[in-house]
Amino acid sequence: MEPHIIGEVMTNEVVLAHRTTPFQELVGLLDRHRISGLPVVDHDDKVLGVVSGTDLARAGNGKLTAGDLMSTPAVTVHPEQAVSDAARVMERHGIERLPVVDEEDRLIGIATRRDLLRVFARTDDTIRREIVDGIVVGVLGLPRDSVDVTVRDGMVTLTGRVPRSCETAPAVRSAWKIEGVVGVVNGLTYEVDDTGARES
Repeated sequence: MEPHIIGEVMTNEVVLAHRTTPFQELVGLLDRHRISGLPVVDHDDKVLGVVSGTDLARAGNGKLTAGDLMSTPAVTVHPEQAVSDAARVMERHGIERLPVVDEEDRLIGIATRRDLLRVFARTDDTIRREIVDGIVVGVLGLPRDSVDVTVRDGMVTLTGRVPRSCETAPAVRSAWKIEGVVGVVNGLTYEVDDTGARES
């Protein structure tokens, strides 16, 4: 069965730094482990921030430490969160790695875009078929070709005309729930506005 939560795909062995970790050591850690960033933790393993290769490149001062360079607050996730939610967080913030924390915000793992992509090994075509069969036909009860569904890198675009305006929101919500979908663009129009407002 495909993993659905972060705890099932995260990496437990985390390359990390402390507030006092010097610039050169940070460079060495990123280079040696071939990673794009790492979390910075305190003495209790609570995540303070994240240092990325971009942060180091912008530094211009080799005497700085992780505490000087880190981006705060760190964007984190919990192990029980859905993989699809984490993928959307990465997309929204434009980041490649998410520290995974427990209920006390202590670092317990790291989830990378590559980890999540293992779950999303489903092709865009597979996602599209699921939307057409499960939503266009199953939820809306429409012919397969009545709604144009395009999927690119997990980003879904729905266009076409449905009979009633009240059908657009359930279609979009259902598309968001499909594993592998990272975003939905609603381009649906409707024949009849049954909400009492005119169609724009």
